[in-house]
Amino acid sequence: MISNSVKLYSTEDGVLIEDDGSLLMVGKVSWDSLITRDDLSSYLQEFARSISALPNKALADFHLNAPIGSQEVWAAGVTYFRSRNARMEESKSSGGGDFYDRVYNAERPEIFFKSTAHRVVGPGGKVAIRRDAKWSVPEPELAVLVSPNGKIVGYTIGNDMSSRDIEGENPLYLPQAKVYDRSCALGPGLLVTTKPLPSSTGICLEICRGGQQVFAGSTPLSSMKRDVATLVEYLYRDNSFPNGCFLLTGTGIVPPDSFTLLHGDEIRITIDPIGTLVNVVG
Repeated sequence: MISNSVKLYSTEDGVLIEDDGSLLMVGKVSWDSLITRDDLSSYLQEFARSISALPNKALADFHLNAPIGSQEVWAAGVTYFRSRNARMEESKSSGGGDFYDRVYNAERPEIFFKSTAHRVVGPGGKVAIRRDAKWSVPEPELAVLVSPNGKIVGYTIGNDMSSRDIEGENPLYLPQAKVYDRSCALGPGLLVTTKPLPSSTGICLEICRGGQQVFAGSTPLSSMKRDVATLVEYLYRDNSFPNGCFLLTGTGIVPPDSFTLLHGDEIRITIDPIGTLVNVVG
């Protein structure tokens, strides 16, 4: 019997369900038609009753794709105090020193378009840094999957790759700092649950270079100023998503100003109970 919290994976062999360590193969079904259901959790429970667990199979035996079909990826900015401080620091020379403080304290959140599906990298894939950027960082974030009707049906891990020097030069350059090929990663799978994640849930970031850790940080979801439901409500105001969408909910982990990503760096983002998203800069 499948539980109320399971993980769903898109693989080269088809869709997998993971429940308490057991793997069940859904098969080659339309990812879009599956994950955009408002009743996704109960649907998976019913489906699981008719199939058996895969014997002698582990998740490592499968190549995982990004858990996205034709959905758009949007993002919320300055939802953590740490992000507010970093944005104020990077933009002060362009006259935007208090700009992000106003955003942080405003009733209306900052929400922006991040990525189309073809720009998204899956687990194990190579994320990119812009060739014309000199200061690039990963932004580890909780990502929520929202149905066409605006219901949160699942959670995954997102990496909002960002060019801090480009955004800091002028806030109007944000699309160029954020939206480019391989600027977004999602994975490793989709946590499908009927309950919101506890506020104590932690997001952990580790960056390794040449096998050595060069940065590590963590933050709990409780540090978010805005709740996820409010962010989704604003996103769906006068906006339609026929195939649903993913929303990145902001970052509270920012490396020091002296740090920038380099080619070959390994980025590891962990959110229990979703898992760990691993990507390399390439």
